[in-house]
Amino acid sequence: MTQAIRQGGRVVRLKNPSPPGLSPNLRAAEMPRDGLEDDVILKGIKFEGTHFIGIEAEAAEAEGCVFENLRFTGSRFRQSQFSNSHFGTCDFSQVTALDVSLIRCTISGSRITGSSWKSGTFRDVRLDGCIASPAMMRHMKFYAVVFNDCKMVGADFQGAELHNVRFVNCDLTGAQFANAKMGSVRFENSTLIDVGGAASLKGATVQGPGSMELALSLAREAGILFEP
Repeated sequence: MTQAIRQGGRVVRLKNPSPPGLSPNLRAAEMPRDGLEDDVILKGIKFEGTHFIGIEAEAAEAEGCVFENLRFTGSRFRQSQFSNSHFGTCDFSQVTALDVSLIRCTISGSRITGSSWKSGTFRDVRLDGCIASPAMMRHMKFYAVVFNDCKMVGADFQGAELHNVRFVNCDLTGAQFANAKMGSVRFENSTLIDVGGAASLKGATVQGPGSMELALSLAREAGILFEP
C-alpha cells in the first residue's frame, strides 16, 4: 500500500512496508542446535524465551523466523541478515550491529536502548511501541520504514539515508540528523524539540505540533535569538 502526500508542490507517494512472509507452521527452536553463530542459516523457527546475551555472530542469517520475549543484550552482530521475521517484546539493549540488514521485518514492544546500528539497511520494516532512547543509527539506510509510537529521545541518525520513512506519534526530542539524506520522509504528530542537524531535514514533511518545534531548532542552528 502507498500513501499520497504533497511535498514541495508535488504529490509524493510513500510506500508502506511490506509485511513479513511468515509460515503458520514454524517449528520450535531447539537449543543449542539453533543458536545464532557465525555463518549459520536459520529458517522457519520460532524462538520464545530463549536468550542470546553477549553472543558474537558474523554472517548469520535468519529467514521466516519469530523471536518472542528474547534478550539480545550486549550481543555483537556483523554482516548478518534477518528477513521475513518478527521480533516481539525483545531486548536489544547495548547491541552492536555493523552492516546488519533487516528486510520485511516487524518489531513490536521492544527495547533498543543504547544499541548501535551502523552501515546496515532497514528495508520494509515496521517498529511499533519500541523504546530507542537513545540508539545510534549512523550511516544506516532506511527504505519503506515506519516508526510508530516509539520513544526515540536522543536517537542518532547522523549520516543516515531515509527514503519512504514515516515517524508517527514518536518522541524525537534531542534526536540528531546531521548530514542525513531525506527522500520522502514524513513526521506525523511527533515531538521534535531540540533536534540537531535540523537543516538536513530539508524536503521532509511535518504534520502536527512538531512543525513549530522544528522551526525553533532551525532558528537556533541559524543563530537566531528570541527575546521575550
